[in-house]
Amino acid sequence: MGWAGRYAGNRVARFLAVLPEPTPSRLFAEMVRQWTDEYEATGFAGGCPVAAATVDCAESTVSTREAAAAAFATWTGPVARALADMGVPEERAGALATLMISSLEGAILMARAERDVRALTTVTRELGPLLDAAVSRDT
Repeated sequence: MGWAGRYAGNRVARFLAVLPEPTPSRLFAEMVRQWTDEYEATGFAGGCPVAAATVDCAESTVSTREAAAAAFATWTGPVARALADMGVPEERAGALATLMISSLEGAILMARAERDVRALTTVTRELGPLLDAAVSRDT
């Protein structure tokens, strides 16, 4: 599970690198796009390994729960730093990173259940304006 958190955290830099003008909404759209692209190309078999382990084992195995929490923290940190670098105040960046990741994870579960990317496109469209509005105009 640790590798999954590190992989997701490292992807943040790659997502930012493809954005000509990084904004919070564009970062989130890139995070979501990897899933919509995968599901549209290959079907809905894949999901987040951290979420799967958390749902299946977190209550019965303390070490699994702790590993899942650490993996999510390893992913949330780079997202929060990216948001702060884009002008989101530090005191909001962590909370918004949590919102982004939890929305993405929930949308992944719904997309797999529905066999449709609707939930993924919806979270991108609806969260985008909220994320961009968090950027301080003083930066």
